[in-house]
Amino acid sequence: MEGSRMLNEKIKEVINKWDPIGLGPGSYEVEIIDIIQAVHEINDPKLLAKRIQFIYEFSFEELIPLTECQKIAKRVLLLKETISYAM
Repeated sequence: MEGSRMLNEKIKEVINKWDPIGLGPGSYEVEIIDIIQAVHEINDPKLLAKRIQFIYEFSFEELIPLTECQKIAKRVLLLKETISYAM
């Protein structure tokens, strides 16, 4: 359980720093929850990137380039792998 909490906090940090819509850190709580759930369900970076893109499009009616979403997807999946391996 400790690993999950650590992973979730790291994902939250990454998404807040990313700030894809430019609203500032702390503006994406709902989206972060959805992304955390997606990270726990999806291991494929391309599928995760599409889910992240959809989450932001649904919330803000803005399409974030898939390449940007792929960078974040790879970063959070690497965190997931690293934290899982460390446990």
